[in-house]
Amino acid sequence: MKKAECTTILVGKNATIDGSAMIARSEDGGREIIPEGFELITPEKQPKHYESVISHQKIDDADLAEKPLRYTSAPDVSGESGIWGAAGINSENVAMTATETITTNARIQGIDPLLVHGGLGEEDFVTLTLPYIHSALDGVKRIGYLLEKYGTYEMNGMAFADHDEVWYLETIGGHHWIARRIPDDAYVVAPNRLNIDEFHFGKDGFLTDDALEDLIKEYHLNPDREGYNMRHIFGSSTIKDAHYNNPRAWFVHNYFDPEFGGKPSDQDQPFICHANRKISIEDICFVESSHYQDTPFDPYGDQGTPEQKKTFRPIALNRNFETHILQVRNDVPEEIAGVQWLCFGPNTFNSFVPFYTNVNDTPASFQTGPKFDLNKIFWLNKLTAQLGDTNFKVYGELENDFEQKSLAQCHFIQHETDKKVAGLSGKEAEDLLTEANQKMADQVYDNTIELLGNMVNEGHNLATLKFDLLD
Repeated sequence: MKKAECTTILVGKNATIDGSAMIARSEDGGREIIPEGFELITPEKQPKHYESVISHQKIDDADLAEKPLRYTSAPDVSGESGIWGAAGINSENVAMTATETITTNARIQGIDPLLVHGGLGEEDFVTLTLPYIHSALDGVKRIGYLLEKYGTYEMNGMAFADHDEVWYLETIGGHHWIARRIPDDAYVVAPNRLNIDEFHFGKDGFLTDDALEDLIKEYHLNPDREGYNMRHIFGSSTIKDAHYNNPRAWFVHNYFDPEFGGKPSDQDQPFICHANRKISIEDICFVESSHYQDTPFDPYGDQGTPEQKKTFRPIALNRNFETHILQVRNDVPEEIAGVQWLCFGPNTFNSFVPFYTNVNDTPASFQTGPKFDLNKIFWLNKLTAQLGDTNFKVYGELENDFEQKSLAQCHFIQHETDKKVAGLSGKEAEDLLTEANQKMADQVYDNTIELLGNMVNEGHNLATLKFDLLD
């Protein structure tokens, strides 16, 4: 089971509307439906001994702390190919998302090949990292240590956030890595390519393994006359990038700043960018749900030709299985600082829910099972999406009303809960936040059932198999 279709968005604390750090990613897959769940991993549930399912890589017990932190996780519920924890926030309000599958080139693969036997991959990183770190920078260093010691069999990007910092890390070959701190006033959009461009060895805000700079010089890997651009050195610039990756970044850039301009296929779109306004949760919800609206490339639009509508891969598509926005808030007490906005299924037809992470359980409707079950929001969202996709002009407005209603209701519950938890701590706070999460989950589930009913009513007369003497 491979997930290689994600879109990551990172926002520094001074670039957001409320001063929180945000890291987001849509977790996409292939033709097979991959049910995703939402779980709370307490210290007693964390593995004491670890072996990867895919690579059979064993982790030394010394690399698993005796006292791991509690954390949230969005795993694949089948477990057949490992845990694939995807994203979460730990009890010290450190957030992690992993991974964004990225590109590489033959030059580095000929020097430090991806592992054929052993090594770590996407199935492992959250489980082996999030319960052991106390800051975003800790996350970078922990991953760097694991990559250098155990290696990897795939190219991946991952991100970390705490109250003050957002970091993005990319793997290079089988054992090397680079990481860059996102400036507080900036945002990043990272599709399925190697994304870090400008890089300064030894400068604050830039980290890598100790051997990488010498490796670049020894093997003459730098094509630029001056400086280091890691995308030029280790990444790709292919026809696939021009149609599959770059257009997603282009759309987000132009949404955050209409003067960005450029062309969808541009290969050198910058990694670090600045919006023309402060970015909100709703902004990220929109771009993670986007499909080139108001352009000729929108599969649902009426501007382009049939060929244009199939030219570029959109962010939202049928293979979105789970999407999250990990928010570390700075204007509230520690007990409520961590919020995992979460939705399941294709992003154009669902709604994010802002779950507190300082809890003692997750809502039952988000604890997905592997079999089709309309009591679980994952499967309910898959159903509404597949029905909605048959006629977006008819069903799209119904979905938009549903999403606006759901977000507003969740915001209201969150505001009320923030007030109620003031002065509480420990189990008392956890119980209140767990109750609030359940209330939001129930509200969105009920809204989704209502949406499905409205779609059935609206679509009743659209059936092809019908006959009326008045027709």
